[in-house]
Amino acid sequence: MLPQLTATEARVIGCLMEKAVTTPDQYPLTLNALTNACNQKSAREPVMALKPAEVQRAARALRDRSQVHIEENFKNGVEKYKQRLCNTTYNDLQLSKGQYAVLTLLLLRGPQTPGELRARSGRLHTFEDNAAVLAAVADLMGDDAHALLVELPRTPGRKEAELMHQLCGPVDIAAHAEQAAANRGSGGSSQSRIAELEARVQELETENAALRQRLGDAD
Repeated sequence: MLPQLTATEARVIGCLMEKAVTTPDQYPLTLNALTNACNQKSAREPVMALKPAEVQRAARALRDRSQVHIEENFKNGVEKYKQRLCNTTYNDLQLSKGQYAVLTLLLLRGPQTPGELRARSGRLHTFEDNAAVLAAVADLMGDDAHALLVELPRTPGRKEAELMHQLCGPVDIAAHAEQAAANRGSGGSSQSRIAELEARVQELETENAALRQRLGDAD
């Protein structure tokens, strides 16, 4: 059975999963660092303005369900937090690096296409192409409430369907399909196209950086 997270708990878990990979020298995170990560203006959707007390309450609720571990320094009273949702002996969820990257991004930014996930995953994991994203998460996909990830109906104007996690409860795919239909011809298509172009720019920047690195290694 999937964990059922609140929006704040999902943000906390996503930040811990992200920082464990991107800033391992600063992990586990202090409450201040975790709060800052939760409230980042970039790479977060929606942008939140959580107070430290709210983050702490969410982290402690997750601890009570063995999804977060809190290290307590009794000398200075500082708490540090690390995730236990996956890839630990405390929970059954074991993910590959690619699966870990996708779930982290979905927790932090909500529904995304394989192209967006590939473009945004550079610091977590490198995917060769969009098909590699889908291949990595194939075992996690399904069409019922028990699946960790689901594919949403394609939004008009987008080439790919978005993926979403179900850790905050079952995704109402029918409602999403209705919303996608309502967006047809109402500006939703142009907004989707802009998002797709932004993802493509990020993808090209990632490819350019990788090419420059290979050329540098060859010198």
